[in-house]
Amino acid sequence: MPLSRSLSMTSLSGVLPAWEEAELPVEDLLLFEVAWEVTNKVGGIYTVIQTKAKITVDEWGENYYMMGPYFEHNFKTQVEGCEPPNPAIRKAMDALIHNGCQVHFGRWLIEGSPFVILFDIGSAAWNLDRWKGDLWDTCSIGLPYHDREANDSLILGSLITWFFKELTDQLGDKPNVIGHFHEWQAGPGVILSRCRKIPMATVFTTHATLLGRYLCAGNADFYNNLDKFNVDKEAGERQIYHRYCLERAAAHCAHVFTTVSQITAVEASHILHRMPDVVTPNGLNVKKFSAMHEFQNLHSTSKARIQEFVRGHFYGHLDFNLEKTLFFFIAGRYEFSNKGADIFLESLSRLNYLLRVHRNDMTVVVFFIMPAKTNNFNVESLKGQAVRKQLWDTAHTVKEKFGKKLYDALLKGQIPDMNSILDRDDFTIMKRAIYATQIIFHPEFLSSTSPLLPMDYEDFVRGCNLGVFPSYYEPWGYTPGECTVMGIPSVTTNLSGFGCFMEEHVSDPAAYGVYIVDRRFRSPEESCKQLTQFMFSFCQQSLRQRIIQRNRTERLSDLLDWKYLGRFYIHARHLALNRAFPDQFKTDSMAPLKTEGFRYPRPYSVPPSPSASIHSTPHHSDVEDDDDDDEPYDEDEEAERDRLNIKVPFVLGTVPEGKKKQPGESGN
Repeated sequence: MPLSRSLSMTSLSGVLPAWEEAELPVEDLLLFEVAWEVTNKVGGIYTVIQTKAKITVDEWGENYYMMGPYFEHNFKTQVEGCEPPNPAIRKAMDALIHNGCQVHFGRWLIEGSPFVILFDIGSAAWNLDRWKGDLWDTCSIGLPYHDREANDSLILGSLITWFFKELTDQLGDKPNVIGHFHEWQAGPGVILSRCRKIPMATVFTTHATLLGRYLCAGNADFYNNLDKFNVDKEAGERQIYHRYCLERAAAHCAHVFTTVSQITAVEASHILHRMPDVVTPNGLNVKKFSAMHEFQNLHSTSKARIQEFVRGHFYGHLDFNLEKTLFFFIAGRYEFSNKGADIFLESLSRLNYLLRVHRNDMTVVVFFIMPAKTNNFNVESLKGQAVRKQLWDTAHTVKEKFGKKLYDALLKGQIPDMNSILDRDDFTIMKRAIYATQIIFHPEFLSSTSPLLPMDYEDFVRGCNLGVFPSYYEPWGYTPGECTVMGIPSVTTNLSGFGCFMEEHVSDPAAYGVYIVDRRFRSPEESCKQLTQFMFSFCQQSLRQRIIQRNRTERLSDLLDWKYLGRFYIHARHLALNRAFPDQFKTDSMAPLKTEGFRYPRPYSVPPSPSASIHSTPHHSDVEDDDDDDEPYDEDEEAERDRLNIKVPFVLGTVPEGKKKQPGESGN
């Protein structure tokens, strides 16, 4: 069956056009997706596979299976045990079980309810030394005794390879099997499956290179020295050489190698010495976040809850107007430099100076949502929130008494003496409440059950005004994507996969509330100045301008939906089948590999000159209403004009005009 190699993206109207690539005969195929984080939340890969499950199940039905490690607690709370629908899978599982290795099957209780096959690593640990010997004999990679994570990954990979061997022996020539492996922990499964010549198509995806993360955490000038690093030496000095070897071998063994962004593709070509065949951007299940036209109301509701928290945090020091307060936040792993917390703090200092110099009455409250090691809640923090609640209760008690006395006086036809409405006891109660509030605390956790800030992360994001993620190392970056689908503007960088993706797909990202700091072609000082200016310009916006911008931001949400970003995964599977089974799945090898899309045009109501939309001399609108803003805006009219003005398709991965292509940069 001939397979075309081109893709096309959705339109602004949200209607997916016909796709040029032929449908895979899924009834004659079995797809297995392998990751350490299947039913096991550790990091961002969990979000990828969990949110992508629905569209994959819709396409593959009962021919799609996820594979990972078995953890008893996770299985009991997240999986509904059941029997495999395919007899060959049951027999392959039994072959392992009869040899003393425990394998569990069920449905993962997430949207789509995909089948999962989970392997008990502990039950097979007695094979570790033998499997280490096999790995060394096969590809000369040795694993140290003390690295439990690497040893566990080898056990998992050996069990999965064993399973695939039993399965393909049962199936014969049909159906064909595709194995998609995520990250280095799943790497041994790719390596061993290929070395043992198991008849299956393989895809390996790296979401971030191991060595890249280590080098960036060490404050190396990473992107300007990609072609200069002695990768073997660097990995050895960091005592991760064996892990690096597993990752690199998996990238080279797989029929198709993919990564999540163009910036990571450049990194992988230098670190792992293979250019990715396909870039598979990370999407979101947009339906989960969609609030139709209510997202502006949700913003107001959530913002009010954050304001209540701030009242408790700063009471006694609350010398600013909460109605003229903006809430910024940063979230992610506690990696100070990689996540850009360093440049963010410096930019906030400069922003504070600008706001004071220009006598701007806007206040900015910033949240750092970066989980770190803690023992417990700060007692003073808990006390602060208790005091805030006590003040609220006191105000309601006094209000009830005040209202009753006022009502009684009016019934008698009297205008009450305000001095007699509140008695001495009332004043005593209020004074006691006030004297107990000299407390400042800092929040640590985000959970609806938290006694400090009882909000889930999604509600918190909706209540903020701006997410700031000036990361130096961010292979994709879900945090600004989550902001986008909830209609919250954000700051990202051109060193994050998300930032690169938006630069390629949106003509003027800032007009849509996605501010992209240049951390690749500018010095740290210049990047800091740019971030400061982005935040200061945001503070100059009137209330109406912020509402308009949120509407535009939310309109980009379809761009991040798995409904079409999942197509890049489909393309990777096509390519893997062609390379593994060329007689059955043909493609034009001479055709250029294209992944075509579109670019959102500048919003119709934005002035054509950037200088007209960002004041050269910073100033602030004192009146936060609609009357002082004469920018023409009609949401429906603007969206329709955008649809009519979509630019011609582009080739994903092209270097922006005027920018020099870097060594090793992908042209996919």
